[in-house]
This record gives sequence, structure tokens and C-alpha cells, in this order.
Amino acid sequence: MTITRRAFTTMLSLTGLAALAGLSPLRFISKAMAQAATDVAKPVSLPDMMLGSKDAAVTITEYASMTCPHCAAFNEQVFPKIKSEYIDTGKVRYIFREFPLDIKAAAGSMLSRCIAKDDAPKYFAVTDMLFRQQSDWVMKNTTETLTRIGKQAGLTQQQVEACLKDQALLDKIAADQKYASEVLKVDSTPTFFVNGEKIKGETSFEEFAKKINPLLKS
Repeated sequence: MTITRRAFTTMLSLTGLAALAGLSPLRFISKAMAQAATDVAKPVSLPDMMLGSKDAAVTITEYASMTCPHCAAFNEQVFPKIKSEYIDTGKVRYIFREFPLDIKAAAGSMLSRCIAKDDAPKYFAVTDMLFRQQSDWVMKNTTETLTRIGKQAGLTQQQVEACLKDQALLDKIAADQKYASEVLKVDSTPTFFVNGEKIKGETSFEEFAKKINPLLKS
């Protein structure tokens, strides 16, 4: 199972990813000028994968790379608390968008999309699985592990292979990433927008609460 050469060169050329991989200052949290909420809210090529009420007062949009260890740590340690406290209670709508920093991350994102199709809860479940098994499929046995995950989710090996060679899907991920880079100035993962305000890097639940709670009261 292989990713096409065109796919590989396309991904590495995006936003200087070849230079960015491994060099992004993910340990630092910074607050940027609030991005126009309308720009952040706009889906480009792929439909948004979201959890929570569409009428929620607060929208959090996360840009993540499936191979980013900081994204995996956030998924395991912080996101469940946000989901329990804010998403499941109808206070926050949560959107996850792909920002792959390398070709393996792109493959993981493509597999999540193929398995879930338009089922957002299923997409989040597969993405969670990929983050939790990140060391297995990123550092070793990428093909075998992604195939196994795909089969566990109901795909055949042929369907997994077709998914990871789907140039149209990769082009859409690339287009969305280009928009995030050029318009929203996303340049590392994870990057979050809370009602349009950018937060870069690993962020604690307490820091999110400080951002969310005043917006719920206003």
C-alpha cells in the first residue's frame, strides 16, 4: 500500500511543511490577534467534522496533525474534559480540522474521512483511536497498522488501499490546509480558535475554561 508520488510531493510543498516538520514551536502557548470569526467558520473543501450543539454560544476549532505528539496528548488529557464539561452540555460546538505536517499524518486523516464518511461521532472515534495508537502507526508498521484499523472499522484491505490513494480527497485536505495557512495563519499544531481568537500550542483545560466561561456569560 503506497501513497502516490504526486500526493507525497504535494503534501511536502504545502506551506513549507518539509521545513516545518519537527521544528514547530509546539511547547509554547501564544495569543494572537482575534481572527475574524467568519474566516474561521468557513469550511473550504471538506465538510466540517463537529460535535455539540450548532446553537452553542462558543465554537472551538482545532487544527491538528495526526502525527503530532502534542495533539495526541491534548486528545488524551484535555479534550475529554472539554467534551464532558462543555460539548455534552450544549455550551460548546467543537470542530476538528486536518493540518497534516507530513505524509503519514495525511494518510491518517484520509483514513478517518473514509471510515466515517459524514458521520462526525464516528470520525472523532477513529481520530481518537489513531491518536492513541500513534506510536504504532507513525514510528513503525504504518501500512499494517492503518490497514488493521481500517478493517476493524469495517473496510476491506482494498478499500483501505483505495482510500489512501484517493488523490481527490488528498487535494481537498491540501486546499483546506492552504486556506488555514494563508488566511488564518496557522503554522503549527495544535492550533485552536475560540470564537475566532487564536491559541497556539498545548493548552490546559483551565486555560480553555478561562476563555470559554466569559463568553457563556456574555
